[in-house]
Amino acid sequence: MFDDNCIFCKIAAGIIPSATVYEDDDFRAILDIAPAHKGHTILLPKYHAKNIFEIPDEIAMKALPVVKKVSKAIMQETGCDGINVLQNNGTAAGQSVFHLHIHMVPRFDGDGILPVWSQTSYDEGEAAVLAGKINSRL
Repeated sequence: MFDDNCIFCKIAAGIIPSATVYEDDDFRAILDIAPAHKGHTILLPKYHAKNIFEIPDEIAMKALPVVKKVSKAIMQETGCDGINVLQNNGTAAGQSVFHLHIHMVPRFDGDGILPVWSQTSYDEGEAAVLAGKINSRL
């Protein structure tokens, strides 16, 4: 599926040029044009889906091995200390381009580039109840 109005569809299809680090039949991985660190890469499915809820399972299951392969190459090339793998769904989660994409962000000890959320906690028994409710929806 291709959306003529989607910039990431056009990049994934090669219509708009990009600094491509990986490509296969289902994905194109490109360097982010506004990186958190040099080497920050975005994996774009060639199938248009707004978010993780719309991507077909057969494409979704192929994504993690590609993320692993590309992340390993990023670590080797940049010498980073770690990698954040991020995927946002909806504006509340920070999604700004509505084509599913996965960020691979090289991280260096003490860089402080990404926000860390404040931790909360569960009341006694609350986690088990919530886990059961979520599980009942699967």
